Amino acid sequence: MFLEKLLGKNTLYYPGCLTKFVYNNLKENYEKIMKKIGIRFIEIDELVCCGSPVKNAGYIQQFKMLARKNYEILKRYNVGKILFNCPACCFVFKKEYPKLFADWNIECEHLVQTIWNAVESKRLNLRRNGKGIVTYHDPCYLGRYLGIYEEPRKLIEYLGYKLIEMEENKDRSLCCGGGGGLRANYPQLSKEIAKDRIKQALDIKAKILVSSCPMCVAALSQFKKIKVLDISELIIKHLR
Repeated sequence: MFLEKLLGKNTLYYPGCLTKFVYNNLKENYEKIMKKIGIRFIEIDELVCCGSPVKNAGYIQQFKMLARKNYEILKRYNVGKILFNCPACCFVFKKEYPKLFADWNIECEHLVQTIWNAVESKRLNLRRNGKGIVTYHDPCYLGRYLGIYEEPRKLIEYLGYKLIEMEENKDRSLCCGGGGGLRANYPQLSKEIAKDRIKQALDIKAKILVSSCPMCVAALSQFKKIKVLDISELIIKHLR
């Protein structure tokens, strides 16, 4: 942190396309939480899509073009660290961009890690009056791709909720059905997968289903049988 300040490095908040253009309330939540922590961050409107959708669709050259554009903008703004609330964006910047740019040296972190670290270090003060059974859905990119399982669970329990796991969890978690272009190209199959996941939550009598991915929240919210929240929506209720 001291070195970043010395060199004038900026911390960037990159919300991702879905959060920025569809779920602006989540963007506002994360901005408010980061300010409460005391994080000085910038946002850059010039940045484009991370390229994950086009890469997954097989358009590799278009992906490289998007990555190059983002990389040049990040260098121009002297970004040393990027904070994400979208697991797919975090994965692409953290794991895919370094393969394209030999001098890539930007730290990438999902905000669920940032927030838990702030709670542990007492930089974020939260009310611990949560009640009821909560279950957590592991996003594919956050869990299997980035290995982040414990921080969101620790946050939920810290807030006072009773965390109960669904039948398939962590590295065996069932997909929400929304990612990989499935929802756009095979909507009925996507809906059936999401329906199966909701059933797992209902089977354990959960009152709230929480995830750390806007795509997962979108896919799982369509049935209205259980309250589905992004983890920022849970945390924002407990800000002091």
